[in-house]
Amino acid sequence: MAIEFDLDGRHADMAYGILAGLVTPRPIALITTINESGVVNAAPFSFFNVFGSEPPMVVVAPGNKESGIPKDTARNIRRSREFVVHMVDEAIAQQMVGCSAGLMPEESEIDHVGFTTQASSVVSVPRIVEAPVALECREHTTLEIGGNRLVVGTVHRVHVRDGVIDAETGRLLDNGSNYAPIGRMASPDWYTRTRDRIQISKPSS
Repeated sequence: MAIEFDLDGRHADMAYGILAGLVTPRPIALITTINESGVVNAAPFSFFNVFGSEPPMVVVAPGNKESGIPKDTARNIRRSREFVVHMVDEAIAQQMVGCSAGLMPEESEIDHVGFTTQASSVVSVPRIVEAPVALECREHTTLEIGGNRLVVGTVHRVHVRDGVIDAETGRLLDNGSNYAPIGRMASPDWYTRTRDRIQISKPSS
């Protein structure tokens, strides 16, 4: 026996909790942007993934604040069209969560949680030194569908911590044992580790 939810009707207001709890684990994008005053904003989003390689492409869905105003990340990307996506591992998980605090626009989450930044190579937005992976991105398109905002970004540079990836092949070293990002589970406080892995080989034909 299965439970059925009508997301077009009487269960519409439960959609976020249902989908965010069941479609897991999700990768977490810790995104840095710069506002018009030069303040660096950092915020985590789990409605995110990589969606292509020709060109390299990511999609993130920064929602609105409760008042209906776009979040700082969306507003900053709309203005400058640049952002940096960082993957989150266990070492920076607590700081990542700290970046979700409701600070004023003139306050930087970077300072609030004690991150260190470094200049990026091709975008004006700095990257977080402590993150294992940083993707320098530019906005390609932003789609607004109902109350959803989908930012499609193209990836122009990738920075990876030493010991994670083979510089010649672009493949993870040691089956990725040196790279263990965390994933998003059910709202509001649940995450998962990614060190417990299984290998399932593809069919030969």
